[in-house]
Amino acid sequence: MFCSGCGQALAPGQPVCAQCGRPVAPAVPPVPGLQFQLESYAGKVRALSVVWFIYAAYSVLVGFAGLAFMHAFINNRFGNWGHSPWADGPMPPMWFGPAIFHFVWIALVVRAVLALVTAWGLYERTQWGRILAIIVAILSLIKFPFGTALGIWTLVVLLGYQNTTLYEQLTWSPQPGPNR
Repeated sequence: MFCSGCGQALAPGQPVCAQCGRPVAPAVPPVPGLQFQLESYAGKVRALSVVWFIYAAYSVLVGFAGLAFMHAFINNRFGNWGHSPWADGPMPPMWFGPAIFHFVWIALVVRAVLALVTAWGLYERTQWGRILAIIVAILSLIKFPFGTALGIWTLVVLLGYQNTTLYEQLTWSPQPGPNR
């Protein structure tokens, strides 16, 4: 322990600094239940990261199904049941169909990658992971119903003074596990 005024080393239990005469600040007692709160919050963050991993996989699967349906619909593969939007009218330019597919494909990949990186950042308890999770959660709010639910849950778990403080404590404490 050192004096807050002059930096002189102090002996344990010494009430006053021998060099400058400044009183020694009393030791701050540990916060009761902090370890329990940290462990509980770590479990919430771990569950949140697992759900982000699942959401990334879900986004890819639903995206592929949607792309297959869109491709079949545009190419009029439903027979008499379905009609493509251009069955009775003028055809769109030849570049229009591939442009839509490329745009949807890029949006699908970006959303899945953002969800995976968010999940990884939360799993590793990084500060950038928390910031990215908040941003991606806000963007996911428009993806009803699963994106909305996950976005709200993420914002509830990560925002607020107490949760911010607990997350900062998590980034400094080692994670339990075989490799750590």
